[in-house]
Amino acid sequence: MKYSAVILAAGKGVRMHSQMPKVLHRIAGKPMIWYVVKAVKEAGIDDITVVVGHGRELVEETLSGENLHFVVQEQQLGTGHALMQAQGSVNPDHTLVVLAGDTPLLEGKTIKKLLDFHRQQQVRAIVLSGLLPDPYGYGRIIRQADGGLERIVEEKDASPDEKKIAEINTGMYCFQAGAVFAALSRLDRSNVQGEYYLTDVLPILKNDGHQVAVLATDEIDQIHGINDRVQMAQAEAIIRQRHNRELMKNGVTVMAPETTFIDSSVKIGMDTVIYPFTIIEGETSIGQNCTIGPYTHINDSSIGNDVAIESSRVKEARISNHCNIGPFAYLRPEAELQDNVKVGDFVEIKKSIIGAGSKIPHLSYVGDAILGKQVNIGAGTITCNYDGKKKHRTILEDRVFIGSNTNLVAPVTIGEDSMTGAGSTITRDIPANTLAVERAEQRHIRKMRKSNPGE
Repeated sequence: MKYSAVILAAGKGVRMHSQMPKVLHRIAGKPMIWYVVKAVKEAGIDDITVVVGHGRELVEETLSGENLHFVVQEQQLGTGHALMQAQGSVNPDHTLVVLAGDTPLLEGKTIKKLLDFHRQQQVRAIVLSGLLPDPYGYGRIIRQADGGLERIVEEKDASPDEKKIAEINTGMYCFQAGAVFAALSRLDRSNVQGEYYLTDVLPILKNDGHQVAVLATDEIDQIHGINDRVQMAQAEAIIRQRHNRELMKNGVTVMAPETTFIDSSVKIGMDTVIYPFTIIEGETSIGQNCTIGPYTHINDSSIGNDVAIESSRVKEARISNHCNIGPFAYLRPEAELQDNVKVGDFVEIKKSIIGAGSKIPHLSYVGDAILGKQVNIGAGTITCNYDGKKKHRTILEDRVFIGSNTNLVAPVTIGEDSMTGAGSTITRDIPANTLAVERAEQRHIRKMRKSNPGE
């Protein structure tokens, strides 16, 4: 049996109050539609069509690496109309799964159950349902006396008694593709919203003598659609809990999951400990036996094994093994730390390579620099890399020792095994094995005695 999927993602999402298409709002670091695509692929479906409309260029650009087909719904005339646009993109002999792009909590195992049930029942259509204590806003499942599906009624079209029904339509379906597209051609818009309802194909199929079934799921947390930012925050909490649980099952210690925010894309090795109030975002990878946090914010960075980062900011940096960072350090984009580097408190590093075994213990700025091995930077050192027009490079060769409060005015190179005296401003290259001292002569000027008033 061959499968296809259509993801409906053309709506604007008015209640989000945003210029961005609803399905592109990020949850735990990924657009919400990304989770739907991921779930479909986990269920074994690779032929995926996305129906786009509002902000379609941005949606297509965001999902460009996912190997998807895109079709456009120029006018948003309902879910049935949206699926009509995909007819030319779906093989009529396939089994078709139809999903909404705003259901990021959906998992592949639930789609797989829907496919298995469809195969077992040998029916033309299945709708996934669920029981909600507060079903407001969802279409209600109306069952026949024998328990079979009679029809689905939308919230705005439901009678007071029908609104009391707790079983809701999740908006997830499985169809025989050819049958559903034939039924779509017979839809009309005689409803309160004046739209083509996808749910109306179910009674059409039934009246044609085809079997239609309902699969009730107990995975209630997976069926919720996102309509506003409150619901988005609730979904984000669930997704982060899932990811934290997965990390912990794979050997990561997350000391306080409720105060730790780790994106879905983050990879962490076993025996690493994440302390409370830590944020790890984007395409970040962390090795084994690390300690991260508390109060640490990392994004889009690569971190090796046996690294300690305390109360620091790490942004688009690369950190090798056995490094010690913080507290209160700031590693900016293109900072690269080789093995056994120490970066201490209130140190900022930008677009620089710090060689193995080097130390920048405290209160220093290193920008646009290359440091060799076993370099020691004294407290208060600054690389003066900007002349007002251009950035320039500072090079410190192996085993250089920089005295405290040294200004290194780039471009400048300090040869290996050289040293600068504390308080120096270095403007010229220093040869290897040299001590450089640049200070004005100390002068003592006696202060004038102040006269007292009335003298």
